[in-house]
Amino acid sequence: MPDSQTSTTPRTAYSERLDGLARLLAEGDRRHLTISNLRLVLFAVACLIAWGAFIRNGLSPAWLLAPGVAFAILMVVHARVLNANERVERARRYYLRGLTRLDGTWPGTGADGTRFVGDHQYARDLDLFGSGSLFQLINTATTEAGEETLADWLKTPAALSDVTDRQEAVGELRDRTEFREALAVLGAEAHVSRTGSLTTWATSPWVGFGAPHAIVFGACAAVTTALVVALFAGWVDTVPVLAWLVVPGVVALVHRARVWRVIRGVDAAAHDLALLEAVLVRLEAERFSSARLATLHGAFAGEHRPSMLVGRLRRMIAARDALRNEFVRPFGLLLLVRSQAAVAIDRWHQAHRHDLAAWIAAIGEFEALASLATYAFEHPDDPFPQLSESGPVVDASGLAHPLIPEGSGVRNDIAIGGGSPHALIVSGSNMSGKSTLLRALGANVVLALAGAPVRARRMRLSHLAIGATIRVEDSLQEGHSRFYAEILRIRDIVRLTDGPVPVLFLLDEILHGTNSHDRRIGAEAIVRTLLEAGAIGLVTTHDLALTALADAIPALARNVHFEDRIENGRMVFDYHMRDGVVERSNALELMRAVGLRV
Repeated sequence: MPDSQTSTTPRTAYSERLDGLARLLAEGDRRHLTISNLRLVLFAVACLIAWGAFIRNGLSPAWLLAPGVAFAILMVVHARVLNANERVERARRYYLRGLTRLDGTWPGTGADGTRFVGDHQYARDLDLFGSGSLFQLINTATTEAGEETLADWLKTPAALSDVTDRQEAVGELRDRTEFREALAVLGAEAHVSRTGSLTTWATSPWVGFGAPHAIVFGACAAVTTALVVALFAGWVDTVPVLAWLVVPGVVALVHRARVWRVIRGVDAAAHDLALLEAVLVRLEAERFSSARLATLHGAFAGEHRPSMLVGRLRRMIAARDALRNEFVRPFGLLLLVRSQAAVAIDRWHQAHRHDLAAWIAAIGEFEALASLATYAFEHPDDPFPQLSESGPVVDASGLAHPLIPEGSGVRNDIAIGGGSPHALIVSGSNMSGKSTLLRALGANVVLALAGAPVRARRMRLSHLAIGATIRVEDSLQEGHSRFYAEILRIRDIVRLTDGPVPVLFLLDEILHGTNSHDRRIGAEAIVRTLLEAGAIGLVTTHDLALTALADAIPALARNVHFEDRIENGRMVFDYHMRDGVVERSNALELMRAVGLRV
């Protein structure tokens, strides 16, 4: 299991890197200003030479060549300086966002993954996505593939062998801050890279251009070029040249639909080829020791480097894009440049489409692992959980919610399954921490089975499927009351126990939408059904009648509670879980506290 210690604190590491980036940015700004001034001087010199050459006739116009060449060189250098400054600025923002995570001010910053919620069984219950969610806290990916991979890991508990591989990979990447920075800042500044479009194009059918098409298009272009040269040399008349130009026009018209299919297919994907090429260059240069990272890196092995192949495709598309220039377009039409580019792109697609999909998937997994590694680096006191082949079991000491700042969360010990009772019946007053306990346990199990560290002093768990009814809402569209929506969710959790993986159930205020008599009978039957199916979990309730269930089956269930106390006329909560059943309610005190006369 990877060690959770780092040689320096995350805040120190980020602050030192920000200081270095500030110096680089200041140096880049000085270069930018110097080059701008030099360009201005060269422009002034060129104006003086032009005045001397064309107004005073005292200089040869050839003297304009020197400042012109120098100006062009400065433009190239200036562009590189600006690009370098932009990369430094992106890196600076990367570390500033890291500091917001360390400060606890990160909610609302970065992608929140709301698009991944769908109808997932417990994503809303455990705040997996949305503002202030686990995804928003952890994600540093800049590609759709990376975000989708991370989201899948949060939504789907992995097999223990996969968790072990991810833990090892995360442990290796945790202290490779420079690599994680490079991977994060290579992405486009304003939006997530749309590698999903590249994947769609990579898996689309081959259009079917082949060598004969390349020969026909190339021959037409060669003949056209030869005739135009001959025309300007005076070797042929205009009539045969104009007659010939009908041929490439007909050829282009005949193949127009096919060419359009190729161009349209690659257009949506072309935007991110430069990013993909840059990421591949970086990954190809790295070496990894952990099994999972080495396997992923193997996707980039082959006779030709993937970055070189992607660069070739990017240049093909760039040649096609050159036709958008109004001055170049007529020549492109005559030489069938669009058709020739379509053939080259389609043949690339035929040869490398499966490889491209594999490269993007590997990059997505690298980004997901880098996101988990960044989270591990920023939480050096959070350990990786111990994985148990026998179960079901969750045994954690000092468990707290990972979305609550470390200094603010209250830690509790939880043990269910294994040698402990399989269910905890959690009673307690309002606002005392019952629901937070369920979310804390669920969120940490999600982290553990995604391959991340957990917010606990120690944790041991087995492979588990998760079912929760913490945030249940009615539906006007479907005509469901809150109670009906809850029992549908509970039905799904019960059905989940028919699967091969033991279930962890988290039932908050079970059946609180019905009367006490029906609630007691229904809740007891549901919990018994889940326990008989081998599930483990927590059930919270205000109805103390439900706590009798633990007395009826003491080997399988145990009562615990949260409580409040009155100090100087105010309610005080300590959020510590205690054994037994809560002895008092605070509902009336809360009503009075908000001004209700009760």
